Amino acid sequence: MNTFAELLGNRWLLTAVLASTGAQVLKVLLILLIERRWRPAAFMETGGMPSSHSAMVAALTTGIGLTQGVGSPLFAASAVFALIVMYDATGVRHSSGMQARLLNELVDELRAVVREGFAPLPLRVLLGHTYLEVGIGTLLGVGAGFFAFTVL
Repeated sequence: MNTFAELLGNRWLLTAVLASTGAQVLKVLLILLIERRWRPAAFMETGGMPSSHSAMVAALTTGIGLTQGVGSPLFAASAVFALIVMYDATGVRHSSGMQARLLNELVDELRAVVREGFAPLPLRVLLGHTYLEVGIGTLLGVGAGFFAFTVL
């Protein structure tokens, strides 16, 4: 079997990618529903509800747990990887987003004081996730994993 066919036939990888893609689509739809505006660019953004990173690693870990067993070393490695990704999403990346917000406010204040030649680009603020966003992404991923490996 060639490598490309193997890659396309990898149910664990496809389930993880589809869970992440589904979370991104859901993010765009939630913006449309809640904010009443069509913002398809949100599909390519990090941060926001739900966490696509959490959905991806949760789907992968669920699929591995269901097929290899929760006592397998592969499940353990995937679970540790998933926990690191989720911790990072709510910790480091969330803090980076809060720092970016503060720096953008400082730059705006400096812009009012400095006359010319001071025009730094604003930093991206929505980098990380709240616990709720990670939790919903995780539930979405676990659901996708269960669906892909028990229903299909």
